[in-house]
Amino acid sequence: MTRVLVTGGSGFLGTSVVAGLLASDSIECVVSADIRKPCPGVRLPGLVYERLDVTDAADLPALLRRHTIDTVVHLASIVNPGKSTTPAQEFAVDVEGSRAVFAACIEVGVSRVVVSSSGAAYGYHADNSEWITESAPLRGNDDFSYSRHKRLVEEMLADLRETAPQLTQTVFRIGTILGPGVNNQVTALWDARRLLTIAGSESPFVFVCVDDVVRAMVRAATGGPAGIFNLAGDGKLTVKEIARALGKKQLVVPAWALAAALWVGHALRLTPHGPAQVKFLHYRPVLDNTALKESFGFTPLRTSREAFEGYLESRPQQ
Repeated sequence: MTRVLVTGGSGFLGTSVVAGLLASDSIECVVSADIRKPCPGVRLPGLVYERLDVTDAADLPALLRRHTIDTVVHLASIVNPGKSTTPAQEFAVDVEGSRAVFAACIEVGVSRVVVSSSGAAYGYHADNSEWITESAPLRGNDDFSYSRHKRLVEEMLADLRETAPQLTQTVFRIGTILGPGVNNQVTALWDARRLLTIAGSESPFVFVCVDDVVRAMVRAATGGPAGIFNLAGDGKLTVKEIARALGKKQLVVPAWALAAALWVGHALRLTPHGPAQVKFLHYRPVLDNTALKESFGFTPLRTSREAFEGYLESRPQQ
């Protein structure tokens, strides 16, 4: 019987993942570890809650030993930096925090780590393939912190596959996660009166339903194959198709003009996003999920389009 600790267990994804793990007959104990307290009314019976700050994780080995943890699901990261979040804080959580978690796993003898990486690790580049497979190089953009951090964490994991092979890894490079209550950099774009579009770019998105991410995480934590897998629903949606589904017109802006506007807004502290965010819209990595289906043995129940349609159904009327 597996005993699992989840870092970032009180976040949007973590809340769903711990519930899915708790429902599995193959799991004996689930520990939700987070610096945040769970939201009132969402505490689950049978779930163990522990406070954990991954930037100060000196007591993590003792925590793992206390609960006899054999599997760690590492979700803790800063996905949506706020206006007051500094680059140093993001690096401390995303990169150094991950380093501390992996080191604790090795020290204690944890046998499996399941990691939520991102398609952002491939980077946002003009020469990205139309469909990106797991063999593509990781070129996370140095001027886009989240993308760079995901690349650095994956480089760390690659080193550990050589130096600590006893810690088996399942790494998911995840597309844009959609589900009830989701709030991220992508969904924020959809709240505007018109949908921001880079001139000359289709800006295709791949989506995955949060329930499918949970199912994949549970499989990985309970004996699923080790390896690296793109996690996304079948197909993609262009920004034009998204605008049509939202019933909104597009605001088409040249890349240079948007970069200039973001530079000014960031300098005046009106937005946490800088000019690098233009690449986020312009050169999106489109994830091929063939290995997920054929090697990991998991097929998402919802396509990208169905995940988006499900999100729209759960979205408050505006």
